[in-house]
Amino acid sequence: MKQDKTVLKQKIRRIFLGMNVVDGLIYKVIIYTLLISFSYIYLYPILFMVVNSLMTVDDLINPGIKWVPTALEFSNYQRATQVLKFPDSVFETTSYVLKVSIAATLSSAIIGFGFARFNFPLKNILFALMLATFILPSQVTMVANMLIFSNLGLMSTQRAMILPAIFGQGVNAAIFILIFYQFFKTIPQVLMESAEIDGASPFKVFTRIAVPLAVPSFIIVFLFSFVWYWNETFITGLYVGGRITMPLKLGAFRDSYITLFPPGSPGSELNEAILLAGNMITILPLLLLYFVAQRYFVESIDRTGITGE
Repeated sequence: MKQDKTVLKQKIRRIFLGMNVVDGLIYKVIIYTLLISFSYIYLYPILFMVVNSLMTVDDLINPGIKWVPTALEFSNYQRATQVLKFPDSVFETTSYVLKVSIAATLSSAIIGFGFARFNFPLKNILFALMLATFILPSQVTMVANMLIFSNLGLMSTQRAMILPAIFGQGVNAAIFILIFYQFFKTIPQVLMESAEIDGASPFKVFTRIAVPLAVPSFIIVFLFSFVWYWNETFITGLYVGGRITMPLKLGAFRDSYITLFPPGSPGSELNEAILLAGNMITILPLLLLYFVAQRYFVESIDRTGITGE
């Protein structure tokens, strides 16, 4: 009888604590509770936008309705697509963002390879100055950049964003260069020296050895730059102007609506569902990009050692 009780206690302990604690039921419950809690924090804004974008005007002004609409108003998305001119806006935004993102990715790779592979005078100082460009907010250099772009005739053109990206001065370019620098430093020097002994030039070493090995870094940098340039409104609106991207068009629509119906005024909530529908349409291409490239993105982060490990 005593032996049976001991066996029963061991089984109960194995179920709740496991063999090494981490495989027990208590540990799993705690981990899943934390994961669900953190995921809810990040998913709450999206859930809020989806639910409220499908509400009717009556549901929006009804304080008793929060998460379950009485009816689904899909016409909000139809009106939002009309305001944003959805097909044309997606093509225009994607075309612009692709050009800038590809330019930023290629230039960052070349600069990162140069810092990782070659020794030259003032290398450490230049590297520190490069990192300092990430620390400085864009507002600090805003006036100087506007004067330079104006003198060069670049203001209100896409070249105001494309040319800095080509020369490694795009949005968050220092982070991209640092990612490539960390990866290229992990490539054994013996491999590159062997190629140079066989007669390969630095350009061939970069294109034939470094680039194929750095595919994970290219994926990470391209995805980061694509998302950041897509969502960037301040710098793009300042230098390029107009409504070149969907977030800028959505911002213009929101500003016009707030001017007509200030917060708290009668009718201020009538178009809230259309605004939220516009937000969902604006981030939809990014969500699709993430779902398509999720596996490659996770594998690339694991292989590049982006954490510095």
